[in-house]
Amino acid sequence: MNVHPFIEAEKVSSGNVKRACELLQVSRAAYYNRRAAGPSARERTDAALTKKIIEVHDESKGTYGTPRIHAELADQGHRHSRKRVARLLRQAGRAGRAPKRWRTTTIPDPAATTPTDLIKRDFSCSARDINSRWCGDITYINTWEGWMYLATVIDLGSRKVVGWATADHLRTDLVEQALRNAVAQRRPDPGVIFHSDRGCQYTSGQYARAAADAGVRLSVGRKGQCWDNAVAESFFATIKTELLDRQPWPTKTKAHKAIFEYIETSHQLNLSSRSRLISDRFRRRERCGGVVELAGSETVVQLAEHDVEQSA
Repeated sequence: MNVHPFIEAEKVSSGNVKRACELLQVSRAAYYNRRAAGPSARERTDAALTKKIIEVHDESKGTYGTPRIHAELADQGHRHSRKRVARLLRQAGRAGRAPKRWRTTTIPDPAATTPTDLIKRDFSCSARDINSRWCGDITYINTWEGWMYLATVIDLGSRKVVGWATADHLRTDLVEQALRNAVAQRRPDPGVIFHSDRGCQYTSGQYARAAADAGVRLSVGRKGQCWDNAVAESFFATIKTELLDRQPWPTKTKAHKAIFEYIETSHQLNLSSRSRLISDRFRRRERCGGVVELAGSETVVQLAEHDVEQSA
């Protein structure tokens, strides 16, 4: 244990270095030698690393916690333990954003004919699943002008938001527009599955007709089981933690622009960071003799290559 900071504090308060050294059983010569020597190599390294941690935290707009900062630093070539990053982040007075408590908002239509569950909680992430399985949901955004609603369509194969729409109402037109945007952007083969909860918008006749016209097969989860649509719920928890719950929104236009910037830029960077985390786990298991893990690591590469091809 380094007792010199206690001696320094005693020196500032009372100026009695001799008494403090006697109580802590430290020689005054050792204390003055250390004081004259300046910061140690470890302390200088910590100071430089703290500066980089703060830079990454600021670039994420204060949303990144230890895991993603650690992954970002590793991608930049800085090899440090996660516990060290966590300690320095805490000492710098920084922290990642944590989601708020989840609330039930789904309103089912008791008279609607609901499709079967074609996903059955199989949220596996694979390059083979891109443009074959989608999911989506609706969330609420409070602005000074009133409520605004966001509907999303997420590709289960890449976790990318492939379609979204906002509106000041909860009519079926909102979710229909998000689906049409996804189909126009990705142009999937007929038969792509879209999975949702049992909200009245997703089980309406209007939405069923729109899905049929687009060649989309509908799937819904079980009643009262939010985990059946966990990927969509997870994305809303993330965007609220990292964007929507961090500030008030005076206008719906400002909120819409912020959502656009987040989905089209920040969310893609988050996906890249998470892909690095997954890839690192696979590589660690790979060194332990794993075989299945190698296939998973290749899947991460395939996902990245596919997104590059889609954006080209």
